[in-house]
Amino acid sequence: MKIIMIEGAFLYLFQLDRSRQWLAHQLDEFGLGAIETPFQVIFSEPGVELRFYGVERGSGPIVLIVPAPIKSASIWDLSPSVSVVQHCLREGLRVYLLCWKPPRESQRDFGLSEYADHFILDALEPILLETGQSQIFLAGHSLGGTLAAIFASLHPERVKGLILLGTPLGFGRLSGILAAFVKAFPRTSFLTATRGNIPGSFLSIVSGAIAPVTFGFDRWLDWVLSLPDNHARLTHLRVAHWMLEEMPMAQRLFKEVVEQLYREDRFLSGSLRIGGKQAVPEQVTAPVLSVVDPRCRLVRPQSVMPFHQAISHPDSQLLWYEGDTGVALQHVGMLVGRQAHLNLWPPIIDWIHSRWEEG
Repeated sequence: MKIIMIEGAFLYLFQLDRSRQWLAHQLDEFGLGAIETPFQVIFSEPGVELRFYGVERGSGPIVLIVPAPIKSASIWDLSPSVSVVQHCLREGLRVYLLCWKPPRESQRDFGLSEYADHFILDALEPILLETGQSQIFLAGHSLGGTLAAIFASLHPERVKGLILLGTPLGFGRLSGILAAFVKAFPRTSFLTATRGNIPGSFLSIVSGAIAPVTFGFDRWLDWVLSLPDNHARLTHLRVAHWMLEEMPMAQRLFKEVVEQLYREDRFLSGSLRIGGKQAVPEQVTAPVLSVVDPRCRLVRPQSVMPFHQAISHPDSQLLWYEGDTGVALQHVGMLVGRQAHLNLWPPIIDWIHSRWEEG
C-alpha cells in the first residue's frame, strides 16, 4: 500500500510538471520565454550536453558554466540585457555551458559521482582538444556551484579558478532554511519504494513549504515594485517562466544531496567520498570568488564562510550582492538583475582576466 501511495503521488507530480511546462509554453507564445544566445553543441552523452557560445574561439579566459540540475540552464542567458553568457562574451571570455538533460528512468542511479565528477571531467576533454588548455574557470550558481566546488576538490589540477554564486557549501545549524529543511524532512529511504526519478514539482513544492516568504510574498512584492519599469516587468515574467521549466532530478542524486551534503554536511566535515575519492575543501588549490547575498534566506553567508576558511589559496575573495528589483526570486538576482550586471559582473570578469593573465 505504501509503495502504491508514493508512486501515485509521484505520478500526480509528474502530471503537474507537464501542466507547468504547458503554462511555460503559453508564456513563450507571448514572447516571455528566454531569448537565448546561439550556440553549438560540441559534446553530448546521456544526461548532459556541452554548449559553446560564439563564433570565434579566440584566446581569452575559458569559462565553463555549471547550472543547477533542477531547472533550465536558460537562467544564465535569460535575455540580451541580463545574460551572463553575453556579458562574458562581450568581455572576451570563451564561454562553455553544461546543459543538463532531464534524466531518463534508466538514469535514476546517476548521483554525485556523475554530476560532480564524470560529467564535468568528460566535458573538459573536448574543451582541451579545441583550446589546448587543460585548466579552465568553473562558474556555478546554487547547487550547480556546489557540484563545481566538489569537482574542484577532486580535480584541482583542472581548475584555474572557481566562481560560486549563491552556492550552499556548509549545512550546519547556522545555514538557515536549509538546516530547518533537513531537520524536518524524513529520511530519503522512502524513495527506494519508487522506481523513478524525483519530479520537478516535488522540489518546487518542498521549496515553497520551507521558504514561503521567499517563494511567495517576496515574489509578489517584487512584481508590485516592477510595475512602473518595463524592463523589470519583463525580466520578472521571464524568471517566472523559467521557474515553470520543471526538470526531474535523478533519484540517487537527490538522495545523496539531501543525506550526504545537507543532512550530514560531509563536504565541509571532510567525510565526503565520490567514487572512492575523498572530496574536501582543503584539496581546492585554485583561487575562489564567492558571491553572497547577505539577505538571502536560502543561502546564508554562514553556509559559505567555512568553505573559504578551509581552502588554501590566499587569493580567494568574497563579493556582496545587495539585490535587485524585477528578478522575481532574489536567489537568482545575481544572474539576471540589472544592478548585478552593472555592479557585480564587471569585477567578476576583471577577476577572471587577471588570474588568466597570471599564466
